[in-house]
Amino acid sequence: MTRCPGAEQHPIPPAVQEAYGPADLSSMSLFGGGFINFGYWQGIELDQPLTEHDRISSQQAMYRHVLGTLAPTGGLRALEVGCGLGVGAAVALDEYGFAGVTGMDIHPQQLERAGQVNAALLARRPEQLRFVAGAAEDMPFGDGEFDCLYSVEAAQHFRDLGAFARETARVLRPGGRAVVASFFVPGADPAGIGRLAELLDTFATGLDVAHTIPSLVSGLEQAGLAEVRATSIGASVWPGWDRWLAGIWEPGSWPRNFLRAFREGILDYFTVTAERPAA
Repeated sequence: MTRCPGAEQHPIPPAVQEAYGPADLSSMSLFGGGFINFGYWQGIELDQPLTEHDRISSQQAMYRHVLGTLAPTGGLRALEVGCGLGVGAAVALDEYGFAGVTGMDIHPQQLERAGQVNAALLARRPEQLRFVAGAAEDMPFGDGEFDCLYSVEAAQHFRDLGAFARETARVLRPGGRAVVASFFVPGADPAGIGRLAELLDTFATGLDVAHTIPSLVSGLEQAGLAEVRATSIGASVWPGWDRWLAGIWEPGSWPRNFLRAFREGILDYFTVTAERPAA
C-alpha cells in the first residue's frame, strides 16, 4: 500500500519526547557536534586522554562505518530513519555522492533543529537534502521511493520492529539496500532483557526498548528482504564509550553499565544489512 506525505503522525513515547525535546540530548557534553550516538572508536587511541575532537570523530566514524556498507552510493536516493539534527545526513550527502538524502524523524523539535543546523546546506542544495516528519512504523513515502535506507542508533526507540521492517521493504526499490546500526539484546533470554532495566535507566524509563537481534533479523526476512546479516561491532563501541564516560561519570554509576551489560553478554551493538530482491 502506497503511503504519501501527510500520513498520520504516531504518538511519541513520553521518554522520547523529553529526551529529544526539552532535554535535547544533542546539547549534552556526552555527545557533541550535533551527533547522538555512542561512537565507533576503532582507530582512536583509548589509552590517552580523550578530547571533544575524539568524541565527535567517533560519532562521524559511526556514520562512515554505516554508510560504507552501502557503497557504491553515487547517484542514489537515500533515506535516514531517525535523522535527529541531520548532521549525519549532511555527511552522507557531502561525502558519499548521493543524488539526494531525506532525513526523517518523529520528533518535531529535532526536525526544527535540523533545519537550523543545516540551513546553509539546505539553501545551497535544496533539491538534494530535505527533512520530513514521520514514524519508522509508518513512513510518509511512496513505494520504492529510495535506493538506500539507513538508520543510526534510532532503532532502540522504535516500538514495533516488525512494522519498521515492512515499511523498510516497501519504500526500497527492487534491488535497494538497507543498514541499521544500534544496540540490541544478542539473544532472546527473558532474564537478560529484565537485567537491562536493572542496570540501565534508559531501559527502566522506556526511552530505550530491549529489542532482540533475532527479532529484527526475522522481521526483515518476513518482510521479504534478503541477505539479512547481523554483525557485532560492540568491541569498537563499548570500550571507547566507557572510556569517554570515565571523564564524566564515576565507576558504578548507571551510564557506565553499558560496558558491563556488554561484558555480561546481555547487550551488544550491531550493524544489520539487508536488501530488497530485484524484480
